[in-house]
Amino acid sequence: MKVTLIHGQNHKGSTYHIARMTAEKIGGAIDEFFLPRDFSAGCSGCLACLHKGREHCPHSEQFGKIFNSMLSADIIIMSSPTYVMEMTSHLKGFLEHIYTAWLAHRPEEAMFSKIAVVVSTAAGMGMGGVTKSMAKQMFYLGVAKVYRLPFRVMASDWNGVSEKIKSKIETKTNEVARKIVSRNGRAMPGIKTKFIFSMMRTFQKKNDYAPLDKAYWRNKGWLGKERPWMHRK
Repeated sequence: MKVTLIHGQNHKGSTYHIARMTAEKIGGAIDEFFLPRDFSAGCSGCLACLHKGREHCPHSEQFGKIFNSMLSADIIIMSSPTYVMEMTSHLKGFLEHIYTAWLAHRPEEAMFSKIAVVVSTAAGMGMGGVTKSMAKQMFYLGVAKVYRLPFRVMASDWNGVSEKIKSKIETKTNEVARKIVSRNGRAMPGIKTKFIFSMMRTFQKKNDYAPLDKAYWRNKGWLGKERPWMHRK
């Protein structure tokens, strides 16, 4: 299996350690990125990605390396420490650059068999909301299964985390890694994904706002009987 590991921060604190240990427990090759080190641009709102294609984004070369890694991976692990009750601005900035791969626009077929793990820590509170937000991003990209790993670490760095909390983290990451390995790193989309896809299909049939999106769906056969999760084992 191949794992793409995206950190929403440069430093190697508690969130980094948990995400990294999860990747290592799953096994396989790890393609690792740090934000903002590997990508730091903010979305300019030019809409070139929507009306011309993601390759026309002025930042396509930089974020494209990360997104292409996601597409070729079996497992996506995304992590962010909790900053002001949210994910880091750098991670959100990256996600803003790939929104045209959402179910509402031009979803990538490869995403519909993937598993994701989203990780966040906080000294006190907010990490649950951050993992929920990251999981939402993965869902709308079409990712079939998402595991959430929020942890209250009660410390400002990994060395300060108590052994009791580390033991809980060890147990939970073992559990998630075991489930992923038992699935051979693959999953099938659930009812909710298929329902949203069906709604978007209806919208695309009438879409006169984003002709590139509509043409994409038509060329894929999704306006007919084809579906992105078909023909997958």
